[in-house]
Amino acid sequence: MEGKLIQWVEIDSSALIHNIQQFRNMVGDNVQLLVVVKANAYGHGILGISRTALKAKVDWLGVNSLEEGLLLRQEGIDCPIIVSGYVSLVELEKAVANNLRLTVYNLETIPILAKVSRRLKKKVFLHLKVETGTYRQGIGEEEILPFIKEIQKLPDLVIEGLTSHFANIEDTTDHSYPRSQLDNFQRIIKKLRKNRIEIPIKHMSCSASAILFPETYFDMVRVGIGAYGLWPSKETYLSCLLQKRQPLSLKPVLSWKMRIAQIKKVPKGAFIGYGCTYRTTRETTLAVLPVGYYDGYNRSLSNSSYVLINGSRAPLRGRVCMNFIMVDITDISGVSVEDEVVLLGRDGEEVLSADYLASLAGSINYEIVTRINPLIPRIII
Repeated sequence: MEGKLIQWVEIDSSALIHNIQQFRNMVGDNVQLLVVVKANAYGHGILGISRTALKAKVDWLGVNSLEEGLLLRQEGIDCPIIVSGYVSLVELEKAVANNLRLTVYNLETIPILAKVSRRLKKKVFLHLKVETGTYRQGIGEEEILPFIKEIQKLPDLVIEGLTSHFANIEDTTDHSYPRSQLDNFQRIIKKLRKNRIEIPIKHMSCSASAILFPETYFDMVRVGIGAYGLWPSKETYLSCLLQKRQPLSLKPVLSWKMRIAQIKKVPKGAFIGYGCTYRTTRETTLAVLPVGYYDGYNRSLSNSSYVLINGSRAPLRGRVCMNFIMVDITDISGVSVEDEVVLLGRDGEEVLSADYLASLAGSINYEIVTRINPLIPRIII
């Protein structure tokens, strides 16, 4: 029994490589491919996913924070890495020193980067994020030319990329709004070209737009949720069918597993867990599992979800606690302490998907996987 993990996440490297290859085949060899590994690689483990993705010949990695970029550099990953989130002004030097590409949209950033580049004697590669209708980060269309002119005064600042992001491409089958955003992006590109400004890497496409709209590819495609074998949404899948496009064959990469901590019999009429929200209607056998909302198992799954044990469904009884849940194994034979339990993934013919858990939790598959506690070991298989 020594050395057994109580809880762990398995990462299927072959599924990840398969998914990346699906996108590579779709976008072609002339378009660069970036895999987004922010948020601990959507909960899958940033280091293992990054190394496997690079074996699958991706060109870039995308992170949200400086800390994520520095971690990858410290682990010897030397491919192009773009930081899409905000880097504070006082930490810009760390980003430049570690050859991280920066997403830029504040003029305040520019003079500081100029000083950093002179001090480090390094060129700084910038990706300008333009506002096309998401109204999050971004430079307005009317501001883009003055913004670029400020950068052009500084020879060590290199405008490498022009980027934007879709606001409503996953939640609907009506794609008039993303098409208007694409029109805005293309208009900005034309405006720059009219002023003799050609930016080498233009990128706007995410997983959903890559699947649905080849015209969004430009010079690079950023693949996030799709690389992990999850569809961006049911609407994306439906839109793919409505367009008579062959859906990608995506394979989920992540399984979440653990071991039973205790098995106990409780009488008919017993209340289970906090708040007495479940009462047994018969003599019941419970398995106590050491996982809870601290680990990322959503509290809204209380009394509604199930886990897989010996290839069978064991329904959740009572509320999800901080560190425990209880499941009903009365009708499952041959269950012992420390037997394996599947919280997310496959067990025999039964499958418990992130999409299903998200539907119970009133959320999206992104949240189900990204909230799995990063302290839980990720094991590449």
